Amino acid sequence: MLEQVDVDKKMTKEEYDKKMDSLSVKLGELQRKCREQKIPVMVIFDGVDAAGKGTMINRMIQFLDPRGYRVFSTGKANEEERMRPYFWRFFTKTPERGRMHIFDQSWYRGVYEGEISEKDAVEFEKMLIQDGTLIVKFFLLISAKEQKKRLENMEKDEDTRWRVCKQEKENNKNYDACLKRQDTMLVHTDIAECPWVIVEGTNKLYATCKIVSTLVSRMEEALSRTNNKSEELPQQEPAEDCFRNGVLHGIDLSKTMTKEEYQKEKKKLQKKLRSLHNQMYLKRLPVVLAFEGWDAGGKGGAIKRLTQAMDPRGYEVVPTASPNDIEKAHHYLWRFWEKFPKAGHMAIFDRTWYGRVLVERVEGFATEKEWKRAYREINDMEEQITNAGGILLKFWMHIDKDEQERRFHEREQIPEKQWKITEEDWRNRARWDDYEKAVDEMILRTSTENAPWIVVEGNSKYYARIKVLKTVVEALEKKLSEM
Repeated sequence: MLEQVDVDKKMTKEEYDKKMDSLSVKLGELQRKCREQKIPVMVIFDGVDAAGKGTMINRMIQFLDPRGYRVFSTGKANEEERMRPYFWRFFTKTPERGRMHIFDQSWYRGVYEGEISEKDAVEFEKMLIQDGTLIVKFFLLISAKEQKKRLENMEKDEDTRWRVCKQEKENNKNYDACLKRQDTMLVHTDIAECPWVIVEGTNKLYATCKIVSTLVSRMEEALSRTNNKSEELPQQEPAEDCFRNGVLHGIDLSKTMTKEEYQKEKKKLQKKLRSLHNQMYLKRLPVVLAFEGWDAGGKGGAIKRLTQAMDPRGYEVVPTASPNDIEKAHHYLWRFWEKFPKAGHMAIFDRTWYGRVLVERVEGFATEKEWKRAYREINDMEEQITNAGGILLKFWMHIDKDEQERRFHEREQIPEKQWKITEEDWRNRARWDDYEKAVDEMILRTSTENAPWIVVEGNSKYYARIKVLKTVVEALEKKLSEM
């Protein structure tokens, strides 16, 4: 693929000025229209060393409103980034709707260096594209001779000498081998929704014009798709109700525990957890605990018994409510990536990303197309956490309808608990069957080998709290013994 490219294509100054007169105005107009239509844009610059990524970015942004874009230089990961799942530093930099983010290098560095697979890169892009993001990928190419010349010129200049490293010189000596690896990556990640654009980078006028022209074309296409988008069809449930009376139907909620047994077990497990939390920090083990469940199912009580045993400097409890305006302007997973812990720390989520396939599905806040594709998106995200060496435990706090009603009435009658019960809780209860069906499907589709669902029998608060504590302790013991 790359060896067939004529990298010496040229353009005269007259040709450049003539074309750019209209393209520069058009690009500014399209930036404004994308902002109006709430289309997020990501522009990726990759390529061989010294091909001019920084120069091309600088030339391109001259025609844009600086209030509407941001440029990120994402080279080697820093210490903070290395303590997170690989895609954390990219997901947290995705633009809100209507803005443009420009990347000098991207997640493809991880493909070159073996940190992620080509499939990981493609799945990440597809997820963003399906949510409405326009991604434009440029690969800048120059010859080995031109690369050597540029590196030598940079070394001669005091202002640019620092930018030339030993690895770049080695890559120039092994130009053909490096190009072959890059060519393979390009072929395997050149997808219809987000094709690579090879930019012949020897002549800077030609390269600039091709980049701006391509960006104009892709933005026009994105706006056309948005304007011509047909209305979503009404949501329809499958004709065959294959998830009715599924996972939850078979849970034994009669399990119980006396107060004396509870106090004894809690003391023993919390002591272990306190020690394990310290070891977790020393061995840089990241941990994510995700709690879902019925209203009044016992999430808060279980979380409280966990945190009682741990140093507050080493964990964060993340309560998840309806997304605010900033969160709505991003992909729905963005706000959770923001909160994932660095190595050695723990994040405890009270409600989670599963809202997309639960409340958003049942209440119609997400389209059928959106919540159905969310199963794969969530599985991919969770795989990133566990592949990075972390622990992910997902708890469904399960009670029956009678127990929920009893707890609702109890909350109404006890002054210090009245804040816990709202009209929305009673309204959600009226749709119990719809939620049960959604939970069954959620568990079946997202219970994976490395991140299985743990259904907690919650009619007995004592039993439920001990099961959660015991599960966390055992998971930490197992993982730490392997490190």
